[in-house]
Amino acid sequence: MRILISGASVAGPVLAYWLTRNGFSVTVVERSPVLRKTGGHAVDLFRPAMDISEKMGVLPRVEERATGTNRMTLYREGVRRPVRVNLAKIFSAASERHVEVMRDDLSEIYYDAACNDVEYLFGDSITEISPDGEVRFENSAPRRFDLVVGADGLHSNVRRLVFGDESQFSSYIGAYLGVLNLPNTAGLDHELLIHVGIGRTVGMYGAPHLGDARALFLFRSEGELEYHHRDVPRQKELLRDAFDGMHPEVDRWLDELDRTPAFYFDSITQLHMDTWSRGMVTLVGDAAYCPGPAVGGSTTLAVVGAYVLAGELARAGGDHERAFPAYERAMAEHVRGSRAVGLSAAKTLIPTSRLGVTGLAHGSRLISALPAGPSRALLRLTTKSARVYNSMIVDDYPPDATASGSQVNSGGVLGSGVE
Repeated sequence: MRILISGASVAGPVLAYWLTRNGFSVTVVERSPVLRKTGGHAVDLFRPAMDISEKMGVLPRVEERATGTNRMTLYREGVRRPVRVNLAKIFSAASERHVEVMRDDLSEIYYDAACNDVEYLFGDSITEISPDGEVRFENSAPRRFDLVVGADGLHSNVRRLVFGDESQFSSYIGAYLGVLNLPNTAGLDHELLIHVGIGRTVGMYGAPHLGDARALFLFRSEGELEYHHRDVPRQKELLRDAFDGMHPEVDRWLDELDRTPAFYFDSITQLHMDTWSRGMVTLVGDAAYCPGPAVGGSTTLAVVGAYVLAGELARAGGDHERAFPAYERAMAEHVRGSRAVGLSAAKTLIPTSRLGVTGLAHGSRLISALPAGPSRALLRLTTKSARVYNSMIVDDYPPDATASGSQVNSGGVLGSGVE
């Protein structure tokens, strides 16, 4: 059975790995001429994605490339004295199994895991998908596939071709983000430097293997801003306007906008679709159920979704009429939980009031100052993300897909799924 995947970021390579392990013939098409190395920002892998990465044999590489950010210095706008936070304690309190890694590094690790068993078509894109499985490309000759999967992100080309315009499914949740590469002039090593104000938050961090630093900007806007997704000068202008006068240090980071080798800007948007499948086409990851870039744990959700989709296809012997509905049922609760996480995290990370700014600073300091047991209990009570990811249960799909019912439980151990 021949399966075409569009997108080679995270969900695509993970899906390709598990499909090939179950005997499917896989082709991945990627618009970029090479594996993307666009800078980007750090992403979180929570327990379910860590478990799946371990089953793939790539967890040691993931942990080697971890950013290792374990300290935070937080400045409140208009307040000179910073708050210092033990991030390592907060991360360990939120989840017993968690790692932060650069998205580009993660994509490369997942790609390497199965690249010798998968056909990759770089520098190409799908232009048409016929109901009978014929696929047309921008550059390659038409080919026929049994199934097509869109793993091509929030602005999915496959979703547009099969389901229609993105505006039907996107839900703007009131904020924007920007990411840029810049020199690590502050000499940050395992540390996050962050400035928080009403309606805007910006942080800069570095990692030993990066050679530079990243700045992540988050800001609120009551209405959606007017710009074209390819108009980078306009996007940089909007970012400058949003953070103008926040702090001299932030102004210096903004000065790098004209020199940065990598820049990303987008709205923080959630996707809501009644179904992710139509005929012989389905969607996975952000293309199907983006819970909100930078706030909703979308990378973990993409890894889990890819694993579940491959497992259900194998379990159904390639019968998509059985596998696609089973995949959607298995992921429904995880997607609902991640959406709630996204909405909650956006409110916390981008405070709407002076009280919210103060609460973020002092709450972080309190959790990091408490002993491990009380801090873990407090964090689980006050954050949806910890509850959602610590309770997420994913079926264990053996390579031959003949066994069912065993699960990856919240402790990361293959078993009955009982904590």
